[in-house]
Amino acid sequence: MAERIVQITVGKISPRLGISAAVLIAVLILSALVAVVSRADGDFALGPSDWSAVRFTIWQAFLSAFFSTILAIPVARALARRRFWGRGFLVTLLGAPFILPVIVAVLGLLAIFGRAGFLNDILAFFGFAKVSIYGLHGVVLAHVFFNLPLATRLLLQGWQTVPAEQFRLVAQLGLRPSMVFRLIEWRLIVRILPGAFALVFVICLTSFAVALTLGGGPRATTIELAIYQAFRFDFDLGRAAVLSILQLGVAGSAAGLALWFIPSVSFGGGLDRMQRRWDVRTVWSVVLDSTFIVLALGFLILPLLAILLSGLGGLADVPLAIWGTAWTSFWVAMLSVGALLCAALPMAGWIATSKRAGVEAVGLLGLAASPLMIGTGWFILIHPFANPADWALAVTILVNALMALPFALRILVPTLRETAQTYGRLSGALGLSGVALWRCVLLPRACPQIGFAAGLTAALSIGDLGVIALFADPDRATLPLQMYRLMGSYRTDAAAGAALILLVLAFGLFWVMDYWGRRNVIAE
Repeated sequence: MAERIVQITVGKISPRLGISAAVLIAVLILSALVAVVSRADGDFALGPSDWSAVRFTIWQAFLSAFFSTILAIPVARALARRRFWGRGFLVTLLGAPFILPVIVAVLGLLAIFGRAGFLNDILAFFGFAKVSIYGLHGVVLAHVFFNLPLATRLLLQGWQTVPAEQFRLVAQLGLRPSMVFRLIEWRLIVRILPGAFALVFVICLTSFAVALTLGGGPRATTIELAIYQAFRFDFDLGRAAVLSILQLGVAGSAAGLALWFIPSVSFGGGLDRMQRRWDVRTVWSVVLDSTFIVLALGFLILPLLAILLSGLGGLADVPLAIWGTAWTSFWVAMLSVGALLCAALPMAGWIATSKRAGVEAVGLLGLAASPLMIGTGWFILIHPFANPADWALAVTILVNALMALPFALRILVPTLRETAQTYGRLSGALGLSGVALWRCVLLPRACPQIGFAAGLTAALSIGDLGVIALFADPDRATLPLQMYRLMGSYRTDAAAGAALILLVLAFGLFWVMDYWGRRNVIAE
């Protein structure tokens, strides 16, 4: 019999490491900001070309987000309503463009929509004029290719939260499909769509490689591309600094407004159970859903097939230097993953257990800060003391981790929050806290999310063409930069072979890390 009352405490995650990681990230970004502000010398006047870049940046991001989310509605609705062989593979394929290296995807889109592409061959056969992929429509097309699948999975993830009883009830009441859409599905769309739009909009604001490869001159220049041109071609650090501040203001404002709308990123979104539907058995609805699924599948598959076929034919033309840059990209990606996990895990633990609603905003610094702004700032800081080219890969590793941090936190925080709430009292009763709590409770429960976040970071890092384009010299190039140089010198076959190597590395790293996480999951 107990002789006295013993209060059972809840196992706690120490916030000190998380706060320290957040402070370090803030210092790294703010130091770059201070450097670019000091270099601007107080002259913040913007010329007509600068305002044109601002307008184009916002307009292309708006159009990209609009078309990505609007087109995602019928595709997600069709996938939510239909059961068919290969559905799981198609839903998994929807995650491919988001981790696909941008420069590789651009090469695939050029093979389909470029001047010598498949689409123009068909138009020429029927006597129509050829279309050009360069300019605003090309940039928007590439962004839709990347973000339509992301928006579709977010909507599909929301669709599967609808209780199956609701669809059973509307079937018993004999409601028409239009009434079902208005009463159930439209409310779901209104709830999920703003967050998907906000996420895609912020991503497109800081897209560099797409504008670099598909931008059509002064009228199709984003702020980041203008920073690159001022830095790389003119070496006008003052103008690059002013543009960096401008980019931070635009992207930071958008990220701040989007904070409360951006949904959590689920590594299994769309692969959950399917509700049985009785309201979609008409021939018209079957034909309509099938059409949207086939069109979406073709839009995703054709560029990937073009990369695969042209890459196999171009492997023999790949120069030996490509293999060295592939190894460089590999270990840069591995170190980026390590840097991300060192920051993301303690920050996610702090955010998951914090009672302050605004602490999650710290994780959005990676979306608000432009990679080229950070690169410009650190170049200014390093330049008086050392050759910035010697620090190119180190800066690339840190920037890759910073850019992946917002997505990693969105993946990790919900699981850690649920685990802390479910096992907190039991952990406290067993005296678990600090490192022991992480080792015995949190890390084992979060293995799938950790593996997914690590794989996502590795894929994004190995395909990044951002800061390295500012710093690198021929001896320190990564595989995406070397591939871009091959494209610029019109060595198309060699570039296609390099694209295939980059594609295999990106998807291979993602699959290995994601598989490790899922294999080590603890069964209920």
